[in-house]
Amino acid sequence: MTGFLLQRLLATIPVMAVVAVVVFLLLHLGPGDPAAVIAGDYATPEDIQRIRDRLGLNEPLHVQFLTWLGQVLTGDLGISIFSNLPVAQLIAQRVEPTLALSIGTLILTVVVAVPLGVAAAWRAGGWLDRCLMGGAALAFAVPVFVIGYILIYVFAIKLSLLPVQGYRPLADGAVPFLRHLTLPVVALSFVFIALIARVTRASVLEVLGEDYIRTARAKGVTTFRLLRRHALRPALVPVVTVIGIAFALLVGGVVVTESVFNIPGLGRLTVDSVLRRDYPVIQGLILVFSAAYVITNLIVDLLYSVLDPRIRE
Repeated sequence: MTGFLLQRLLATIPVMAVVAVVVFLLLHLGPGDPAAVIAGDYATPEDIQRIRDRLGLNEPLHVQFLTWLGQVLTGDLGISIFSNLPVAQLIAQRVEPTLALSIGTLILTVVVAVPLGVAAAWRAGGWLDRCLMGGAALAFAVPVFVIGYILIYVFAIKLSLLPVQGYRPLADGAVPFLRHLTLPVVALSFVFIALIARVTRASVLEVLGEDYIRTARAKGVTTFRLLRRHALRPALVPVVTVIGIAFALLVGGVVVTESVFNIPGLGRLTVDSVLRRDYPVIQGLILVFSAAYVITNLIVDLLYSVLDPRIRE
C-alpha cells in the first residue's frame, strides 16, 4: 500500500510541473503586451513601463519563470493588480464558501445518486427504472443557472423558506450556514446526481449478471444484503471514477452557481478577476484548481486500491 501511494504521489509531480509552465505562459505568450492589457486602454507609456517593472517583464523569459516558480514554491502567488493584496490572501479568504459548496454537493450527490442507480438497476426495464433514468436525462440536460433561478423563485420568493442569495460562514452558526447553502447545493447537485445515477445503474446492472450473484440468489440471500454486500462494492470502481471526473466539472459549476447565488467563493473571484484582467489572481486560481484536481485524482486512485486490492498489484 505504501509503495502504491508513493508511486501515485511521484506521478503528480510532472503533472503539476506542466501546469506551472502553462500558467506562466498564459500571461507571457498571449497576444499583445501583458503590461498594456493590464494597464487598460487609456494608460500612458509611463504607466505601462511601471507595470512592466513591477511584474519583472523586462527580464529574460527563463529568468522570469524561475523567479515566479521560486515565489510559488514558497507560497507567494504574487500581488493582485486590482486590490494590491497578496493573491494567496485573497484566495484564502474565498476558500471556505467554495469548499462548503463543493463538499455539500458531493455528499448530497452520492447519498441520492447511488441508491437511485442501484434501485434502477434492480428494477431494470420497469416503471421505476424508466422514471428514474428519464428524470436523470432531464436533469442532466438543464443548465445549472436555470435550475438555480427556478429554485430561487419557488423556495425563496414564493414560499419564503430560504434566503435568495448570500453566504453565512459556519462560525455564524449551523442553521444560518445550512439555510444559505441549501439552494446552491441542490441546484449544483442536479446534474451530478443525474450523471452518477446513470453510471451506478449501468455498473450495478453489469455486476448483477455475474455468476456469483445468481449463486447468492439461489442460496436465499435477501435483496438488501445481495445489493449491499455482493453487488454494490464491485460496482463502485467505475462510480468512483466518475465522481473524480465530476470534480473537474464541479469547478465550472461552482463559477456559475456562486454568481447566481452571490456566494463570495473562488468561482466568484474567478469571474471578477477575468473581468478586471487581474492576471496574478487568475494565475493563482488556475494553480489552486489544478492542484485540487490532482489531489482528487490521487484520492480516487487510493479508493481504487481499497475497493479492489488487485489494482495495487
